[in-house]
Amino acid sequence: MSVDLAHIRQVMAEADCLYPEHEVDAAITRIAQQINADLAMANPVVFCVMNGGLIFAGKLLPQLNFPLELSYLHATRYCGQTSGGELFWKAKPELSFQDRAVLIIDDILDEGHTLHAILEYCRHEGAASVRTAVLMDKEHNRKACPDFKADYAGLMCVDRYVFGYGMDYKGYWRNAPGIYAVKGL
Repeated sequence: MSVDLAHIRQVMAEADCLYPEHEVDAAITRIAQQINADLAMANPVVFCVMNGGLIFAGKLLPQLNFPLELSYLHATRYCGQTSGGELFWKAKPELSFQDRAVLIIDDILDEGHTLHAILEYCRHEGAASVRTAVLMDKEHNRKACPDFKADYAGLMCVDRYVFGYGMDYKGYWRNAPGIYAVKGL
């Protein structure tokens, strides 16, 4: 599959910056303070949801001031597209989390199908408790479960296609230093 890099560059050039880097970093610090208060004595297993959660986790984890075990998992519905399909597990958790507190770190809570499926998987496999931390929570009425919310959410965003800080546009711009919305989406 060939990529039209001119289009990818144009998307960034025309994008609206919703949150500059310093505002995103401040939100991550707020989340870290909440997690420190809640999980400092819990001996949690922390799972970063790849690839989207990578940058958020990389900025969040050094601010957590307690011992934890870290691993990753990889489940997706997007597969390089801009809309989701069936849940596909690329890598299930490798660390045992039975009877342990679990913290799942992900980039965005959009409709929540992927995050909810991961949460249910961890519960089914014996986690004592499962909490979720997301950088972005998208405001709309299409959540997988109407009452589903992340335990920790950094920033709210309008119902547009967003990228940056781990979130991508067709596999690109995860490295963008802020949160951007694609023009017209």
